[in-house]
Amino acid sequence: MNRPAHGGNLIWAAQLANCSPSAILDFSASINPLGPPTSAIAAIQSNLQSLTAYPDPSYHHLRSAISQFHHIPPDWILPGNGCAELLTWACRELANLEITYLLTPAFGDYLRALKAFDAQITRLPLDDFGLAILDLRLPIHNSQSTIHNPTGLLLNNPHNPTGQLFSKDSLRPYLEQLALVVVDEAFMDFLPPADQQSVMDWVLEYPNLVVLRSLTKFYSLPGLRLGYAIAHPDRWQRWQQWRDPWAVNSLAAAVGEVVLQDREFQQRTWNWLATARSQLLAGLNQLPGLHPFPGAANFLLVRSAHSVIELQAKLLKQYQILIRDCLSFPELGDSYFRVAVRSQEENEQLLAGLQAVLGNDG
Repeated sequence: MNRPAHGGNLIWAAQLANCSPSAILDFSASINPLGPPTSAIAAIQSNLQSLTAYPDPSYHHLRSAISQFHHIPPDWILPGNGCAELLTWACRELANLEITYLLTPAFGDYLRALKAFDAQITRLPLDDFGLAILDLRLPIHNSQSTIHNPTGLLLNNPHNPTGQLFSKDSLRPYLEQLALVVVDEAFMDFLPPADQQSVMDWVLEYPNLVVLRSLTKFYSLPGLRLGYAIAHPDRWQRWQQWRDPWAVNSLAAAVGEVVLQDREFQQRTWNWLATARSQLLAGLNQLPGLHPFPGAANFLLVRSAHSVIELQAKLLKQYQILIRDCLSFPELGDSYFRVAVRSQEENEQLLAGLQAVLGNDG
């Protein structure tokens, strides 16, 4: 079986570890270990009868729930079959421009979607992973009124895989000068509201802005596939002509309506992450040959003086622990890996496994 390009491929990992997929402790997929929330499970169970009918093609109730949560008009919201589906249509629009700027290292699906529509891509390397201010040095002008460049920008915030959080103010110049700016905020909800740097509230001001959100990572529902995009309604009329009908299944729509109201689960997640992430960062810093980068999301990027491919294989075979290699990020390769933040007990298992493997290597 080929090496996976994404995290969370437990079938591949189990074959390498010679064990059941359920035995793998997965640090490769950045999914909330506290979920799914009980509200999501209850919504699935109470809506099983909906499987005998087609979903509401307008997703009225789901869009209303998202609207109430973000204080954005429902007409500006489009639910999708995960953030990945909506990314595809955003990249189709970016491909119509002369150039699409892509911050690198970049999530592999960005290149997939852009290349599917023959987009002209200019890579902008993020050289310093400790950088606090986004400065892409794009060829833009100082005019505050006119969009000069038939170009676009695609990035995520917090950034994957570095975990860096960009200030929303650092994005405004690009919104004022570029034809289209797509901001993937799939990990933004892992930050408490006071710390978030979302540009979502600028959508009504900037018709050239698209914001993508995921409901699967924070609420631990990757198998359900649910996300949404927020942008000018004119875009949805085009996107609806491109996409398949009923992109969101009935159970996913029902879950989306309730989880956004689950304040208790949201607060519990924020409380868990702040402590668990700092403890994991400190533990990784103590291990020989590893340099973890501080991050704002629920994962950490780690530079390794050891071959990550060898390290990954040993962790799987000896401890059934899966870390995310970074071979799908050409700028990183075999010198970096990414780990999700999990429970304290699971994080300690990871640290113990890494210490044993690295100790043996030494």
